[in-house]
Amino acid sequence: MDFELNETQDAYVAMARQFATKALAPKAAEWDATGHFPKDVLREAGSLGLMALYTPESAGGLGLSRLDSALIFEALAEGCTSTAAFMTIHNMALWMIASFGNEETRATFCPDLAEAKTLASYCLTEPGAGSDAASLRTTATREGDGYRLNGQKMFISGAGDTDVLVVMARVADENGPRPGAKGVSSFVVPANTPGISFGRKEEKMGWNSQPTRAITFEEAFVPATHRLGAEGEGFKIAMKGLDGGRINIATTAVGTAQAALEHTLAYVGERQQFGQPIGAFQHTQFELADMATELLAARQMVRLAAARLDAGHPEATLYCAMAKRFATDRAFEVCNKALQLHGGYGYIREYPLERHLRDVRVHQILEGTNEIMRVIIARRMQMEGAAALLH
Repeated sequence: MDFELNETQDAYVAMARQFATKALAPKAAEWDATGHFPKDVLREAGSLGLMALYTPESAGGLGLSRLDSALIFEALAEGCTSTAAFMTIHNMALWMIASFGNEETRATFCPDLAEAKTLASYCLTEPGAGSDAASLRTTATREGDGYRLNGQKMFISGAGDTDVLVVMARVADENGPRPGAKGVSSFVVPANTPGISFGRKEEKMGWNSQPTRAITFEEAFVPATHRLGAEGEGFKIAMKGLDGGRINIATTAVGTAQAALEHTLAYVGERQQFGQPIGAFQHTQFELADMATELLAARQMVRLAAARLDAGHPEATLYCAMAKRFATDRAFEVCNKALQLHGGYGYIREYPLERHLRDVRVHQILEGTNEIMRVIIARRMQMEGAAALLH
């Protein structure tokens, strides 16, 4: 498959890279050190359409393909991994509302979300339901013209600072919670709804420019009109969201690794040891060659998966899982090698390498751990055979 960019895609990437260079990169270290959530910069991104890339135009978005969006997210991550990653989460939550909400829900939430006047969080993970999303226990009990939400979500990006929550919950009635994946429904919930409370801001290894908190729901009422799709379609909606989410996490990891490689190329050309630049040593050259090769392979796999998702390929989920697993693993290794080539300088905060490494590490965990990606891949191969899938 040919991934040579067309003029329109080149223009999108140039715009995103310019925003990353001017608005993200100069402040990334400060945001990381202080744990600052840059809402003003996110609103600026919203004015450029960057917070609603693949949301349909009818809901205020740009209506771009997943491939085009991946190109843009990669460029943004070169400026600040953590902030770009939150932008992908907001994009995913907005797309779910725009794609599965009714007309009233779209009119209520989408315009402000598309411009980042309000921000959204995606609420799937629970204390006992991480990668096993079908086992979630948060309940939505029918009551009159709506539902009462009860339960807890964990590791929610933006929680406590965002305005809208996309929540996955298990519908319950007089017979109790409905079992299995078909018992899950999806809801869009204002974050200030009575009965919703937020835990402490987690202290994290990376991704420090966005807050992460637990969310507790205690008899929080949500109108039935705020349900996304029909009852029982929540798990399917969540999985559709995760296909794109895995591409987003993979492509932002690639963007981070690209930034690390560029910093390293500059450094090894300037750093002198034994009377010559360390870039003249064969070992350094071999490392750089491997980093560039692995980065290109990861980038191409992500773009292939995005193209498969755009095309509605029957094995798009498989390709997204493969891209997420491979790209996030390779990106971490590229960042790790970049830090090593900087020696002691890579370990101090004067240089961005340690931040790149800390930020990109969680990409191997998010949107389903890479171990779960391997399970998805292996099961599909066992069901269909490798020859039928990998072409």
